[in-house]
Amino acid sequence: MVIANRLPVRRVGRGKDVRWERSPGGLVTALEPVLHDYPGLWIGWDGSVGRAPEPFVHESLTIRPIALSGAAIDNFYHGFSNRTLWPLYHDAIRSPEFHRKWWDPYVQVNRRFARAAARVARKGDLVWVQDYHLQLVPGMLRETRPDLRVGFFLHIPFPPEELFAWLPWRAAILQGLLGADVVGFQTDASAQNFSRAARRWTDADGTDTELQFRGRRIEVNSFPISIDFADFDRAGDDPEVLAHAREIRRRLGSHRRVLLAVDRLDYTKGIDTRLQVLEDLFRRGELSVEDVVLVQIAVPSRESVEEYRDMRILVEQTVGRVNGEYSEPGRVAVHYFRRSLARPELAAYYRAADVMLVTPLRDGMNLVAKEFVAARTDNSGVLVLSEFAGAASELRRAILVNPRDVDGFGSSVLQALRMPRKESRQRMAVLRMQVRRHDVYDWARNFLGALRG
Repeated sequence: MVIANRLPVRRVGRGKDVRWERSPGGLVTALEPVLHDYPGLWIGWDGSVGRAPEPFVHESLTIRPIALSGAAIDNFYHGFSNRTLWPLYHDAIRSPEFHRKWWDPYVQVNRRFARAAARVARKGDLVWVQDYHLQLVPGMLRETRPDLRVGFFLHIPFPPEELFAWLPWRAAILQGLLGADVVGFQTDASAQNFSRAARRWTDADGTDTELQFRGRRIEVNSFPISIDFADFDRAGDDPEVLAHAREIRRRLGSHRRVLLAVDRLDYTKGIDTRLQVLEDLFRRGELSVEDVVLVQIAVPSRESVEEYRDMRILVEQTVGRVNGEYSEPGRVAVHYFRRSLARPELAAYYRAADVMLVTPLRDGMNLVAKEFVAARTDNSGVLVLSEFAGAASELRRAILVNPRDVDGFGSSVLQALRMPRKESRQRMAVLRMQVRRHDVYDWARNFLGALRG
């Protein structure tokens, strides 16, 4: 049983034409292929206000939607989850807000999810709770259904003690997570941060990898999430994808080097910083619009939240300024697309690019980096990767950068563009081996193996 804030499907159309299709997003991308091999049930919110649809089956997966009111969405989701927890857990890149009026709805919605799971779970079921929206659910399930094996996985970073200390409800969050039998994180650093916080602000005792709490043993470990390597590997060799990639390059200018970035339009992704680095390279004459073009794909995200609207405006203003100053007739410096792409089209862009820029200011993992690597079946291309993405601890043969260091970032872009073919192929071969060995199925096997005990 998977319990997540959102369902893996979304409702499309109206009236008799309503249908369900796969939802975008990293969590669904990661879990979808696993659930084809591990049939089960998914509890989550369908994104609408008010009454939830009746349970249904979608591609062999049983779906149980949870209803949320408009007030719950405002306070639990937009408020506590995305204006308190999200910025706090991402190094306080934006100042988190702490409002008492958001806390009770967070508790109430977590209880609604836990009750829904408790009602339908069979004795001994494996329950896998996902991400920061539902950190109280493990503890709530422990109270009502101690017969279940409960795992929790955090897809975003867990902050160091000095930041987590800001949270007025820190003890309640930690106690909620300690209701799980296994608490998983993307990196060793996040796992250690959690264990240290638990020992400091609760009665938990133990080590960084094993805690004792209220007579129970809790495993704490890193389980780096991954992708379906074989799927992107096949896409990278698909004749239609390759033909589309050639057409993309032709339309961009066959002789130009292509920089590519694919991000949610989120302030943690560092899109504005990346554009400023490109602008600086053009200003200093290190790059020319005749020779280089950036394709920035920005997937809309949380556009009802003010900080995200402000980020979109800033990014679009910066794109306009760079293009206004450095583009030439028939040669645009930055191609900016504010939309999500279907997987075959995304794979075509991965194959068309010479250099992939994955440079968030902070990220739990970042699956885009792994998707790019998996699609490069000929071992071509160079990955420039932020040190502050969880993927950096695995993809060591990428060019690792500090995205806040404008000069160092710029030098890394030039290094990537000028890298000898032999070196780039060697680096990519190692990266592909890493992602192939540690794909999404390996991630699921490791977590579920730990959860089974």
